[in-house]
Amino acid sequence: MGKTIIEKIISDHSDQDVSPGQIVDIRIDVRAARDFGGANVVKNIRDHALPIADPARTLFTFDCNPGGSDQKYATNQQVCREFARQEGISVYDIDAGIGTHLAIDGGHAVPGSTFVSTDSHANILGAIGAFGQGMGDVDIAQAFAYGKVWFKVPPTVRIVLEGRPSAAATAKDITLAMLRQLGANGLLGFAAEVYGDVVDELDLASRITISSMATEMGGIIALFPPNQAVLDFCSAASGQPVEGVFADPDAEYHSTIRIDVEGLTPQMSRPGHPEDVVDVASLSGTKIGSAFIGSCTNGRFEDLQAAAEILRGRTVAPGVVLKIVPSTDAVWKQCLDAGLMDVFKDARALVSNAGCAGCAAGQVGQNGPGEVTVSTGNRNFAGKQGKGEVYLASPAVVAASAVAGIVCLPEEIPAEPVAFDSGAYSMDDTSARVEDLPPKERPARLEGRVWIVDRDNIDTDMIFHNRYLTITDIAEMGQYTFDNLEGWEDFSSKAQPGDIIVTGKNFGAGSSRQQAVDCFESLGVSAVIAESFGAIYERNAINKGFPIVAADLLSQGLTDGQVIEVDLESGSITLPTRKTIPGAFSDVQMDIYRRGGLLSR
Repeated sequence: MGKTIIEKIISDHSDQDVSPGQIVDIRIDVRAARDFGGANVVKNIRDHALPIADPARTLFTFDCNPGGSDQKYATNQQVCREFARQEGISVYDIDAGIGTHLAIDGGHAVPGSTFVSTDSHANILGAIGAFGQGMGDVDIAQAFAYGKVWFKVPPTVRIVLEGRPSAAATAKDITLAMLRQLGANGLLGFAAEVYGDVVDELDLASRITISSMATEMGGIIALFPPNQAVLDFCSAASGQPVEGVFADPDAEYHSTIRIDVEGLTPQMSRPGHPEDVVDVASLSGTKIGSAFIGSCTNGRFEDLQAAAEILRGRTVAPGVVLKIVPSTDAVWKQCLDAGLMDVFKDARALVSNAGCAGCAAGQVGQNGPGEVTVSTGNRNFAGKQGKGEVYLASPAVVAASAVAGIVCLPEEIPAEPVAFDSGAYSMDDTSARVEDLPPKERPARLEGRVWIVDRDNIDTDMIFHNRYLTITDIAEMGQYTFDNLEGWEDFSSKAQPGDIIVTGKNFGAGSSRQQAVDCFESLGVSAVIAESFGAIYERNAINKGFPIVAADLLSQGLTDGQVIEVDLESGSITLPTRKTIPGAFSDVQMDIYRRGGLLSR
């Protein structure tokens, strides 16, 4: 009996003749961990005192948060860097791009090889006829340590694309047509091999687009028999001649699925479900707020070139944001050399450094509540790319829609872009107007137990770290108070309403963040008494109506838990000994405090 492509690859890497359903240990030629999951891989290895089987076949790829703009991602990246230096492992750092693309372009993976990563779209490797799998932290740690993992040989389905799409259709449209027919689980548990007259003509970028979205069809992998162009590319990338792996003529398939792409027109997935696919024409006129071109599915040079042809000589519609993220730094440079970056910037697009972008929370591509986005990504699950709605389409359609301001086919871009209606607030606004709010009753005398924070120059990052700056709900802020101040990380769990903080000079130095005041209000802290305050912090507290009093209490011998009284009208402070000392609380400050804040009337 003949073998399918995946059966041949697994047989070759397990040294035995395999068949569907069999569980075998397979050698992994290249094993990678991303900044997402990489630190957990390191932890697993260290916790279990595991070795590294072959550092030369082991990689870290930082593609989820290439800017290191999130503290947790930055920490994970640094954990991986330090471990890589210790073990002699290569790192594709934040300047490199998407790991699965780097595996192909860097010649690490070639036709017939095996590759695993903490990336659910590692099956992109099917584009070159290689085995690629996304796996969890434990699996990848096993692969790092021993160079192999167990795997269940999947049955293979044969997908035949019948007919030829229209000239306007792209590989993304073919992929969406496959999704429409197969649904979100049509390939569940299967490997697929893709055939058809149109397949022979697909370039590597197009094959990557289709293979990437096998995940959205539930598939383990969608494999393409490599054509000569792919073989030549992989030979050049790896620096040695490579050969493809092809199914035997008498290979046994679970089934054959025929997908009619004759005359196929541009397609689009509606929000929430990649498989909810319709003709773009049926959605024409849908108002959008943003557009995204990139991701592992459509971030190759050919994808960006197609977008540039639409954008050349045009600009993005007013009020619409177009974000473009190349898949790798090499693609970025290729766009620069070809003049595409000038096209993008002239069109008023934002071009980011290479990486995953909107699919990962750490980079450009996310949208906000009520925002409608057209995207070349592979997923539009609710919340995946932000809190708005995401439509999936080809780079050409996304570029055309960005220019038009509405979902639009490239040949139907209007002479004038469609603007937003003015005067309407799109998000639900249930807050009452200031004049409708009852006046606050605010006491002139405060009594509370003290916390002695015997330090000077406590800055706003210590009070409320910048990694939490996106929080706007005061109720959420209290839990993060002082969590970046050494020795006080658990303050929020100990604080009680009415508590008073006593500290030293220059409290609130640093940035202008209002959260460094609001976090105390969130916990119910009644006042902060410091010898002096940072200038911006002082204004923020006064304008919010939060009591801060300038007085030197650290020299008074107070201890945690003692109770003091503060008279805001006089600024005086009564200690447990009944001694009264002066403090500063101005008339303007008192007026704003009484009103409940500067903006209250």
